[in-house]
Amino acid sequence: MATLTAATLVIAGVLVYAIELQRLEEQTLAAVDQELQEFDRIQSEGIDPTTGEPFADVAAMLELFFQRNIPDDDELLVGWISTRPDPVRFVSPAADPLVDDPGFLDAAAEVAASGGSRRLDVDGAGEILLVGQPVRFRSTTEGGALLVVTRLDVNRAALRDTMRTYAIVSALALLLVAGVAFAVTGRLLAPLRRLRRTAEEISELDLSRRIPVTGNDDITALTGTVNTMLDRLESAFVEQRRFLDDAGHELRTPLTVLRGHLEVLDTRSQADVDETRDLLLDEVDRMSRLVGDLILLAKSDRPDFVRVAHVDVRELTEDLLAKCSGLGSREWLLDEMAEASVEVDAQRLTQAVLQLAHNAVRHTSAGDPVAIGSSYDGTRLRLWVRDTGPGLAPDDRTRVFERFARAASEDHDGFGLGLSIVSAIAEAHGGSARWEDPGHHGHPSGSRFVVDVPAVRVTTDRGADPEEDTWPGS
Repeated sequence: MATLTAATLVIAGVLVYAIELQRLEEQTLAAVDQELQEFDRIQSEGIDPTTGEPFADVAAMLELFFQRNIPDDDELLVGWISTRPDPVRFVSPAADPLVDDPGFLDAAAEVAASGGSRRLDVDGAGEILLVGQPVRFRSTTEGGALLVVTRLDVNRAALRDTMRTYAIVSALALLLVAGVAFAVTGRLLAPLRRLRRTAEEISELDLSRRIPVTGNDDITALTGTVNTMLDRLESAFVEQRRFLDDAGHELRTPLTVLRGHLEVLDTRSQADVDETRDLLLDEVDRMSRLVGDLILLAKSDRPDFVRVAHVDVRELTEDLLAKCSGLGSREWLLDEMAEASVEVDAQRLTQAVLQLAHNAVRHTSAGDPVAIGSSYDGTRLRLWVRDTGPGLAPDDRTRVFERFARAASEDHDGFGLGLSIVSAIAEAHGGSARWEDPGHHGHPSGSRFVVDVPAVRVTTDRGADPEEDTWPGS
C-alpha cells in the first residue's frame, strides 16, 4: 500500500509539474505577444502624440513605446537600433547587466535583423527567451527592433517552490498512509495469522481446536467457514475411528473362534476335522458377509454409487414382492402400489427393500403377514416393508440405522449393518430411511420401515397420454 501510494503521488506530481510548466509557457508567450502587439499598434499609427507629426525615426517610435510600457518582473525590454555603433538604445528596466553579455548581443543582433525567437543560457541570468520584432522606418534607411527578453528561470521559480512544497507534503502523507496501512492491515490480517497458527496446531489426534471468530468482515466469514470445515473433519474422523473400532471388534470375534478351534483341533480324528471344518467355513462366511457390507458402506459415499434410470414403480413393486417372497415362508402381502414412471436407481432400492424384508423375516414366524408397498405423491417415492413382529423400543427407532447398532431386543448373530446400508442407499438418493408405527396406518402392531427418496416423474400413470404429463426437464 505504501508503494502504491508513493507511485500515485509521484505520478500526480509529474503530471502537475508538466501541466503547470505548459501553462507558464503559454502565459509567457501571451505576455510577449502583448508587448509586441502594443509596439505594432504604435508602428501602425505612425504619429508621435507629443508633436502630432509622423515619427521622425525609429528611435522616437521606440522611445514612445518605452514611455508607455513597464515590463514585468521577469521581463526585459530592449530597444535596438541596428544602424548605430551601440545598437542598444533603450533598456527597461535600466542598467541591466544582461545587455553587456556578448552571447546575448550576438543573439539579439540576429533576432533584430530577422525576427523570431531564440532560447539561450546566459551566465548569471540562466535560461532566457529572446523574441524580436524588427522595424524599418519608411523615410530613412535606419532600422531597428523591439526585443522582449523573458527570464524563464525567474518565471519557473514559483513553480519549483510549489513542487518542493508538494514533495514535502507528499512525503509526510506517505508516512501517514504507511503507518495507518500497517496498523489496519495488521488488524485485518490478524485472523489469518490465528488461522495459520491454529492450522499448525491441529493434528489428526486433536481436531477440537477452533479459530476465534470476531468482527464482521470477509476474513471473519472465512474464519467461520474454516471452523465449519473443521467440524466436518472432526465428525468424519470420529466416525471413521468408531467405524474402525466397531469393525475390528466384529472381526475379532470370528477370528478368535477360528483360532480357538484350530488350536484344539485333533487332526487324527476325522469327525473332529469335519466338524471343525464346517464351523470354520461358517465363520469365514460370516466374515465375508461383514467385509462385503463394509465395502458397500464405503462405496456409498462415491458419486457413482447411485445410477438413476427410468423405472416403472408398478413393475418395481411387483418385482420386489416376488423377490421378497423367496426369503421365508411368510404371508406376503401388497399394501399399496404406485402408478408412475420415475428416475431412481432400481437396483439399489431393491437391495434396500430386500434388506428390510430380510429383517422382517428374522423378527416374525412362519405364516406371519409381511407386507410390501409403494406410493408416489408427484415428488417423492416411498417404498416400505411392514411386519407384525415385536416392534422397536422408542430409544432404538433412530439408533438402529447407525452402523453396528442393534435393537435391545435382538438375540441373533447379525452385525448391525443391515439398516445402516438401507439408510446409506436412501441418503445416496437424497432421501432418508425411517421407522414408523404401523398403528398410524391401520395396523395394530409390528414395524413399518420406509425408504423415502425424491424422484423425478418421467411419465404419468398407465393409460394416460405421456406428452400431457411429462414434467419439464424430464
